[in-house]
Amino acid sequence: MKRIVILASGSGSNAENIADYFQAGDYAKVVAILTNKKTAKVLERADKLKIPGFYFNKSAFLDIKGTVELLWALQPDLIVLAGFLWKIPEFFIRSFPKKIINIHPALLPKYGGKGMYGDHVHKAVKENGESETGITIHFVNENYDEGAIIHQSKTALEPNDDIESIAQKVHLLEYEHYPKVIEHVLKEQHGNQ
Repeated sequence: MKRIVILASGSGSNAENIADYFQAGDYAKVVAILTNKKTAKVLERADKLKIPGFYFNKSAFLDIKGTVELLWALQPDLIVLAGFLWKIPEFFIRSFPKKIINIHPALLPKYGGKGMYGDHVHKAVKENGESETGITIHFVNENYDEGAIIHQSKTALEPNDDIESIAQKVHLLEYEHYPKVIEHVLKEQHGNQ
């Protein structure tokens, strides 16, 4: 069975959706959820799902003997960022080459980079009068939102869409596509085993 570790910073709705998707089958499972916020709701979700949840601080994250060693012990086939807001250090990426993926709430390369997350993205999309937005699932490299794109999905926007309705449309795409793309990436990496 393939092993998925999720890194999240917030409420964990995507993490829960991914865990639920894989609980139904025997191909892969979420073996741990890690967060950089002690009070993140994702830890409650991990507990409810009976998935080990771990909190780490900035110094543990930036120390190769901290979070990376924990991840090595967990032996992930894939590390999935689901609303995780810290930049991934280069040594982390080198430790898990082509094994870290992220989801971004816009059609990269538009609306990516430092500070572009959550409602900041949706606000920029609205202010620029975009007729569509979407999600981008990509491999993580040393720069924010610049890794190789794996998948994009789009949704149309109406002139009367506000930031909240844009966010809802994007969340629907995330919930529909992220688990399937994770499964696809795992199968690609392991020759459809």
